[in-house]
Amino acid sequence: MPPSPLTVRAAAAVQAAEAAVVCVASVLSGVDAAAGRSYRTGSGIALTLIGFGTAAALGFVAVGLARARQWSRTPSLLTQLFTGIVGIYLVQGHRLDWGVPTLALAAAGFLALLLPPSLRTLTGGRPVPPRAPPGSGG
Repeated sequence: MPPSPLTVRAAAAVQAAEAAVVCVASVLSGVDAAAGRSYRTGSGIALTLIGFGTAAALGFVAVGLARARQWSRTPSLLTQLFTGIVGIYLVQGHRLDWGVPTLALAAAGFLALLLPPSLRTLTGGRPVPPRAPPGSGG
């Protein structure tokens, strides 16, 4: 099996970095919950557990990208979309320290996934035939 293109490896690195950021945010959430600084202790614990689960899922997708698995393309694109939305909210909330790097990661992830070498690798390199319009009999 030939090595995956640089763009796919870059997308995997971005996805892994996003998993690491979510893991760090989950640790911070856990520390706040343990110190009694969350709105409610139960919700702080739940948020921490959801964060760790999300980090694990993002890591799983990063491994799929690193292995150039076709199934990993859609969850990774959705991750970039969600990361971009979160980055916008962070910037609007004047959290530039988290928002700007988040937006940069999302942009890098989208770019790496949508460049032609990634598209060829993650879609099997087959062109998708156009669908016949409904009612055309074809």
